[in-house]
Amino acid sequence: MSGVDTRNISRDSLFLMGDVQIEGNPMPQRVKVRNLSAGGMMADGDLPVVPGRKVTIELRNIGCVEGVVAWVQDGRFGIAFTKEIDPKLARAPVAQSTDAAAPPRFTRPSSLIPEHAQYDPNRLRKV
Repeated sequence: MSGVDTRNISRDSLFLMGDVQIEGNPMPQRVKVRNLSAGGMMADGDLPVVPGRKVTIELRNIGCVEGVVAWVQDGRFGIAFTKEIDPKLARAPVAQSTDAAAPPRFTRPSSLIPEHAQYDPNRLRKV
């Protein structure tokens, strides 16, 4: 995005986590994403960022997005993306299974026995 004032652009207020990698620092650091739009985002985290610094952020269901720190204030900072994204993708649930007929993971019974193992009731400990 350019240096044009974009504060009037529609943005989603949300709360999710993202991993920011600052130019020159190989270790990504976790931040809270407070709002997200097609052209940028606001993050919350105590990172050593300064306006103009290039960053890459990994967002759920979107992947790695490159951007530039636009502003920093009181532990929060704005990132202007170099390419627009679809912010609605970040709100979508994370896919757990490629099998569309499978029930969601939280509704399936848990098992201590791996699916490939044979069930042997004598191996179970009696309580």
